[in-house]
Amino acid sequence: MKIALIEPLRISKDLLNDLAAPLRAAGHAFTAYDAKAQTPAEMAARVRGQDIVMIANTPFPEVVAQGADQLKMLDVAFTGIDHVALDACRKKGVVICNCANYSNQSVAEMTLGMALSLLRKLPEADRAIRAGQGGGAWMGREIGGRTVGVIGTGRIGAQVIRLFQAFGAKVIAYSRTEKPEIKALGVTYLPLKDVLSQSDIVTLHVPATPETKHLIGAEELRCMRPGSLFINCARGPVADALALRDALNEGKIAGAAVDVYDQEPPLPADHPLFGAKNLLMTPHTAYLTEEAMIRRAGIAFENVAAFLRGEPQNVC
Repeated sequence: MKIALIEPLRISKDLLNDLAAPLRAAGHAFTAYDAKAQTPAEMAARVRGQDIVMIANTPFPEVVAQGADQLKMLDVAFTGIDHVALDACRKKGVVICNCANYSNQSVAEMTLGMALSLLRKLPEADRAIRAGQGGGAWMGREIGGRTVGVIGTGRIGAQVIRLFQAFGAKVIAYSRTEKPEIKALGVTYLPLKDVLSQSDIVTLHVPATPETKHLIGAEELRCMRPGSLFINCARGPVADALALRDALNEGKIAGAAVDVYDQEPPLPADHPLFGAKNLLMTPHTAYLTEEAMIRRAGIAFENVAAFLRGEPQNVC
């Protein structure tokens, strides 16, 4: 079969060659591109004639899917697949697989890091010392003893819970499915608005689906305490950006940290969150660690091998 990795996986060439070696040894034609396609037309040219295509988080639009004349499998080296033209692919009978769980630890650590940054006012303290100021004005708060509300208790949410508990926080949670293993950690499940109203820190860990779009909107943000913090390392559409901006600017919550948006960064200059106070923003990097990229690549190539064996895994 013809197999193409049409964008880099951010791993070394040596590791890429090691992962691709079994495919080539089995007689498959494997092509890897070392840069992203700059236009849909360029992407379509890379995809055309391929049986299996591997992508990461670059959008895979409908126009590309429609021109994928031989495509049998789309291997998405990412957790979410909302950047893929799913209907167009499925109408052509394309099997879509993802690489869930490669970034559990990296996203959980980023969530904790954002909480620490907000509580200890690290960006402000950095600016202060560079401006020749002392540190007396930057009194922070501790995680220990605070209540953390985790919304979504999948594998990432579960790891977030463990890390916050290690810092001495009390954790409560909301999820559509209550899991015995989460309860075994001493976590109490509550209705969403109760989690919001009782938490000092609220962190999102749910996928982007039609059901979760704007799960956190103006009404939900009004439930939060004035001194509370909000963190989103999940998916941008889960939280209403306009409502979050207004909640921050009106002092309904004390601060927020956001890594994900309604579109992939770079963001337009008029993005509503640029006008928000007390907001820490990062350009969708929670998943991005050296270790996570190695895990992701391994899963992606395992997906291809499983498909070639007639035993597809991680099918979405």
